Amino acid sequence: MQQFSNNGDTIIAPATAAGVGAIAVIRVSGMRAFEITDGVFVAKGKNKKKIAEQDSHTIHFGWIKEGENTIDEVLVSVFKNPHSYTGEDVVEISCHGSIFIQQQILQLLNRHGARNAQPGEFTLRAFLNGKMDLSQAEAVADLIASDSSASHDLALKQMRGGYSSEIKQLREQLINFASLIELELDFSEEDVEFANRKQLAELIGHIMSHISNLISSFELGNVIKHGIPVVIAGRPNVGKSTLLNALLNDERAIVSHIAGTTRDTIEEEIVLSGIKFRFIDTAGIRETSDAIESIGVSRTMEKINQSPVLIYLFDVNESTPASLRSELEELKKNVHSTNYKVILAGNKVDKKEHEKLKNEFDGFGEVVFISAKEKLNLPILTKKLLDEINLSHTKHDNVIVTNARHAEALQHTNESLQLVLEGLNKKLSGDLIAPEIRNALYHLGLITGEVTNDMLLANIFSRFCIGK
Repeated sequence: MQQFSNNGDTIIAPATAAGVGAIAVIRVSGMRAFEITDGVFVAKGKNKKKIAEQDSHTIHFGWIKEGENTIDEVLVSVFKNPHSYTGEDVVEISCHGSIFIQQQILQLLNRHGARNAQPGEFTLRAFLNGKMDLSQAEAVADLIASDSSASHDLALKQMRGGYSSEIKQLREQLINFASLIELELDFSEEDVEFANRKQLAELIGHIMSHISNLISSFELGNVIKHGIPVVIAGRPNVGKSTLLNALLNDERAIVSHIAGTTRDTIEEEIVLSGIKFRFIDTAGIRETSDAIESIGVSRTMEKINQSPVLIYLFDVNESTPASLRSELEELKKNVHSTNYKVILAGNKVDKKEHEKLKNEFDGFGEVVFISAKEKLNLPILTKKLLDEINLSHTKHDNVIVTNARHAEALQHTNESLQLVLEGLNKKLSGDLIAPEIRNALYHLGLITGEVTNDMLLANIFSRFCIGK
């Protein structure tokens, strides 16, 4: 387990991605950030003052030098505490992007007393110095990792503190009553009640309802963060792999006229209208004596059970309304999940008149007729998919939980509050209720970092990239 040290060390790391680019940024943070930078930086122009004497949030042009040897021409940005990302004195050196130059500057800073930062150490210091709470710090990592506008929006909202402020409000409301319960324990011999039990029960009911909504939002938040799984399923040789390739605009899956070509699941990601989807091509659903193909069909059913959306593809030239209805009924028997939505897509319409198809399959509701091979009507299919997902409420102020650690803490909070509520209904004394109130406060505090420990911090920040 990674161990962090915040004993006044000055830390350094590249803040830009590894590799060669036009510019790289090296971040320096700590008590000696200005002193160490002054040891290697020579300013150009008339302003020859030391970095420590410069105004905060200013940029200075000059050279990084070791003695008479010039390493690079750079820009040095100055951020004085507490008005910096970490809350410490910070210098950011913008140099040319050569890996050799970056290494030369980092080694030079090492020789002047700075040490290499560990993953997430800059953000850890920001948390320890009160620049952000723990949930906001975790949102920084989510923001860096975001690869769609939906995941970006959620991470940005959390980083700005909307989610953590709600948690803090709930915790403060509970603390007010908890303090009265704790006060009763000091006067236990006098048999007095400072906390109104009816108001406490109402408050706990309100908090539990709010937390339950947050827990429920995690399923949505998790798929937005990691991508919404969409299974493409159907009978063998209906064009599932062709559809996957058409959606990706790439020959990702093997396409063959031989039924049963796809024997395992193939997953690929694509962003549609700012939302990341994970399309899953599956083995054709049929009874088979082939052991390998049978395993593939079994995995198809597993994926359908795990996915919120199913595109069920059928060949309009081979299927009849009766056969399609039979396939869908058989599918329901073998799928345990009831939460998935089904989009019916009739494929290979390039060989059949569109209006006749609409009339023929009219009893199935809205069927999207496409040609995966000719990429016909694919925009209609993707629009239908986006309509089924409907993430419009994420654009508003709704708080959505995206972090598994937070969801677990909220679950534990509700479990403790349920025990408090049961205790109130049984008219238990304050000394029997107080421990569960403390437990609830503890788990809420874990989310924002009001309650923490070294192991938790190491586990969270070790997942960050170096330099953040």
